[in-house]
Amino acid sequence: MTLLLRWLGGMIDGFRPAEGPPPRQLGAFFRWCLAGAWPALSLAAVVSAIAGTLEVVTAYLLGLVIDSVTASGAENYFADNATLLLIFAGFFVVLRPLVFGASAAFNGIVVPPNIYPLVQSRLHRWSLGHSVSFFDNDFAGRIAQKQMQTARAVTDVTAEIINVVFFALASLVGSVFLLLAMDWRIAYALILWLALYFAMIRWFMPRIRIRSAARASARAMVTGQVVDTVTNIKTVKLFGHIDHEDRSALDAMAQLRGRALSFGHLSTGFRFALMTVAGILPVLLIIGALMLWRMGVTTAGDIAAAGAVAIRISQMTGWVSFTLMAIYSNIGEIEDGMRTLTPPHDLVDAGAATLLKVPDGEIRFDHVTFAYGDETGGIRDIDLRIKPGEKLGIVGASGAGKSTLVALLLRLYDAEAGAVLIDGQDLRAVTQNSLRQQIGMVTQETAMFNRSARDNILYGRPDATFDGVVSAAKRAEAHDFILELKDHKGNRGYDAYLGERGVKLSGGQRQRVALARAILKDAPILVLDEATSALDSEVEASIQNALEGVMEGKTVVAIAHRLSTIARMDRIIVMHDGQIVEDGTHDDLLAQDGLYARYWNRQSGGFIRTKEALE
Repeated sequence: MTLLLRWLGGMIDGFRPAEGPPPRQLGAFFRWCLAGAWPALSLAAVVSAIAGTLEVVTAYLLGLVIDSVTASGAENYFADNATLLLIFAGFFVVLRPLVFGASAAFNGIVVPPNIYPLVQSRLHRWSLGHSVSFFDNDFAGRIAQKQMQTARAVTDVTAEIINVVFFALASLVGSVFLLLAMDWRIAYALILWLALYFAMIRWFMPRIRIRSAARASARAMVTGQVVDTVTNIKTVKLFGHIDHEDRSALDAMAQLRGRALSFGHLSTGFRFALMTVAGILPVLLIIGALMLWRMGVTTAGDIAAAGAVAIRISQMTGWVSFTLMAIYSNIGEIEDGMRTLTPPHDLVDAGAATLLKVPDGEIRFDHVTFAYGDETGGIRDIDLRIKPGEKLGIVGASGAGKSTLVALLLRLYDAEAGAVLIDGQDLRAVTQNSLRQQIGMVTQETAMFNRSARDNILYGRPDATFDGVVSAAKRAEAHDFILELKDHKGNRGYDAYLGERGVKLSGGQRQRVALARAILKDAPILVLDEATSALDSEVEASIQNALEGVMEGKTVVAIAHRLSTIARMDRIIVMHDGQIVEDGTHDDLLAQDGLYARYWNRQSGGFIRTKEALE
């Protein structure tokens, strides 16, 4: 039995990658989601259809038993009908439990437990491939909600089609054949009723689908609003804006309530219409069978069979209809999720992209222009060569183009003109992953996962040993405070969790963990974007000494407002309005008495003032 259950659980590979991008048409999207699972799903549908057919066989056997009662005397009944009764007992005790048990196994072991992770993993993998701007333009909570909502909806639709639609269709088709065996007129009555039933379904379901999509969209907005507030809860409290956030959440909830009421109004009307139509069927079939019995066409067993079929279909009608309503509701949610998650990736690897190789570490910006699609902003015609192993500092007021330069180096965007090259390789011709694996980066806004300190540092090189983690932490001046960490579950030191976005650490501590991560990565190119901005002067001095060792033999690009942190760089460029306006060593630039010298002379606490303050 254990082997059988294990085999059933493995019929569908729940983590099989999808082939190609997700289509934006509903039917094609379903095929993309379920690719690789069709053999198991087809077998599950066949088992469900057999189970539905057995419902008709139940009514048929009941009719035979009743006819046998009227045809036999009481004293010889069991002797004369032993075979029929044996078949009757075998059907209910053996065959029916086996078929329905198999159907339950497919529903409980094969389909939902594997289809949900299959769809979720494919949607998540596709979402991860979107550019940074995709995530910048939406709520993180909303994107996560859409992934889970769409995966759940696809799973529910698939399971319900198998468990209900195939079951019901087999029952209805079998019922038509059973009634045809009695008399074509009573079968024709069932067909007329089915036409009325499907006309009602056809009117209600598209409207349910539309209103369900609107409700799903409103629900996702509530999730996005709440997650956004909770993620930034310290800012909310520091600014005393709890009431403001509460009103924003209530506005989103009010919209959801309105959409839910609209959906509820329609579902109430649907239920009333359904009960009315369902109530017509037993009256139609049983009275019709009685009329035919009066004419001598049908038997008492036929009346019982027709009655059983009518009552069963009438009961099943409610079940099927509400399942169809759920299916259409889920389809509305799937379409809503498709609109959010499946836009084509706007930054993709070239078809023949190769792995980046960095034997030297030379970086070249070859007349690069990028303005985020606008006419102004960004950088214009940057022609810059950073020699292998050179330490380059970048200086400029806010909006000068420093971060844009680094973003293009990391290929978070593609240049609108010109090319960015590393060791002669155009970044558009190499894979994005191989590019970013060759660049270590520490930013001003340090990114921490709600994982242990060990895991956060290991993110630089997941295959590193624990000794390597400790060594990197020591070089980043992080080892001592990590040993003192303790989370709410009692984990200590390197096993302590840092909280969402590292909220349990100070800014300086987060930056030192990020430095340790970059040290462990040991990439040939190192980018420092205000890497020591959150550190106090004493810690910064020790970190600077550690960084000098880390930078040895690497090509380094360092952005800084605190000029003292880059004064010892091999070369410094000064950016202004998206262009390089000065280039030289610290001493050279001071001697030029230009913009860099103005920055140096006007620093307050070591920071460059904004461009507006300088002009």
